[in-house]
Amino acid sequence: MWRQILRPVIPMRFSGNPLLCPSELKVHQQVRTTFILKRRWPVFLVKKGRDPSSKKMRARHYVYDLVEDTDVRIKKDLEVILTDFVAGVGNRGDRITMKQSAAYHKLLLPGLAVYASPENIEKFSHLKDEVDYKPKYSSPFVEKTMKILQNMNVMVLMNKDVPWKIEPWHVRISFRKAGIHIPEDAILLPEEPICGPNMEMENKFFEVTVTINNTEKVPVKCVIHHWSTHVSNKLPPVDEDDQPRMPVFPVTVSETGSQANSDFSTAS
Repeated sequence: MWRQILRPVIPMRFSGNPLLCPSELKVHQQVRTTFILKRRWPVFLVKKGRDPSSKKMRARHYVYDLVEDTDVRIKKDLEVILTDFVAGVGNRGDRITMKQSAAYHKLLLPGLAVYASPENIEKFSHLKDEVDYKPKYSSPFVEKTMKILQNMNVMVLMNKDVPWKIEPWHVRISFRKAGIHIPEDAILLPEEPICGPNMEMENKFFEVTVTINNTEKVPVKCVIHHWSTHVSNKLPPVDEDDQPRMPVFPVTVSETGSQANSDFSTAS
């Protein structure tokens, strides 16, 4: 019963103003598409002073060859000026060149950059000259590098049969095996020496401090694993995603809290 009553009412509600009717709301948007064409056969020439329409074109004159489709044309990179620090891109005031889509969605829309027009180059030329401005990091890639190092567990292989003491070059080689090249002077070991072989240290970690660009410092976990040339003395390989490991040196509650705070401030 209610359906029969409301059926004639619904079209009457929108019949007063056709602009409010949902069926009439149509969006017409021009498609910005350009094709560059060339006639396959040239048209007839017309004598000077005569009407060009006096000679009718034939069907072959409407045959075109495609010269270029502008939609598939390789777009040039876009140059922008950063107005703030962007991780992995650059510092404030840097002029960088990126692909148009990436620069538009990641930098221009969030307000992190402006177009590198002559007016903007002159307007934002003071960003790097400000005395009170200090870059957040020494390099655009430092923040990403610090996050990678903080989440790493570097395996340090030490001899099971020969006495040893861990030195910076041991850690440097272990980093190199993991695909990271670090100079020895950028590696700071714990104050207490680590000597072995000692099976109580097997699969335990110690922290080293890595300095990046002589400015930023980040703690990195290194895991001790004993290795032997004798097959009978070899230990099973250590899984990098192993359960939480114990530290080589006991850590007090106060040190744990201060370490967590320092890690949080470094990563933020």
